[in-house]
Amino acid sequence: MPRINLLPWREELRKQRQKNFAAAVVGALVAAGLMTLLAGFILQGRIDYQNARNERLTQEIARLDKLIEEIASLERQKERLLARMEVIEELQRRRPDSVRLFDQLVAILPDGVYYLEARQTANRIEINGMAESSTRVSALMRNVEDSEWLQNPGLEVVESDEDKQGVRRSRFQVTAQQVTLDETEGTAP
Repeated sequence: MPRINLLPWREELRKQRQKNFAAAVVGALVAAGLMTLLAGFILQGRIDYQNARNERLTQEIARLDKLIEEIASLERQKERLLARMEVIEELQRRRPDSVRLFDQLVAILPDGVYYLEARQTANRIEINGMAESSTRVSALMRNVEDSEWLQNPGLEVVESDEDKQGVRRSRFQVTAQQVTLDETEGTAP
């Protein structure tokens, strides 16, 4: 019988399969590397896109913070202006009060009494003066009580002195509260 050697054919087939396997492994590695690079580029593109969006948001937030600061500054300025307007309105509203006060100081003055000094602190009026007698001071206090624009008279000091001609005079200090226009809104003439 003749002998046939099949070994080299099998060996060549095995080598061919190994080459094919090695080529497939290299091809798979190359394909995996390419896919990894492609995925890396895609992900880096998305990261860059998100970073650009984040930077845009940061810029917009900074712009809005400046606007908020400007609005807050305008609000503070508005509050200052409103406070000034309130002061001006209060001064306008109280402007006639000083005229009424002087009119009342003249109207309540009885004969034989004259003022040396009148001082106002808020709504409190302090009157220093001279009178011919203490009854004249009492008349002044009654006039204050009956006044529309003054109330709550109080006698602080009454001193009797003789002047250079030998005439007795009473030095006095009377306090009263001024009634403002707000308090007499419905009853003012």
